[in-house]
Amino acid sequence: MSKKIKHLPLWEVFIRSKRGLDHKHAGSIHAADGEQALQYARDTYTRRNEGCSIWVAKSADIIASRPEDSASFFDPAGDKVYRHPTFYDVPDDLKL
Repeated sequence: MSKKIKHLPLWEVFIRSKRGLDHKHAGSIHAADGEQALQYARDTYTRRNEGCSIWVAKSADIIASRPEDSASFFDPAGDKVYRHPTFYDVPDDLKL
């Protein structure tokens, strides 16, 4: 890779397939700005007419949870018992 490319911002590419409802991470590219990132993403990840929508986001702008914090980060949902279907009566004739 040339030094010029290394200094361009890194962008994450998300593609929505024609049969899908959600965008899925397809990969990463280097580009000067959002428009260039969209063009590069189209040229790189949809060469076989796979997608119908592309999202690009600067890698530096993505904030994610850390794996080492998963217990404390996701644990508070356990105390919200109303989110679990344990309070519903299931009819006896319903086959599960």
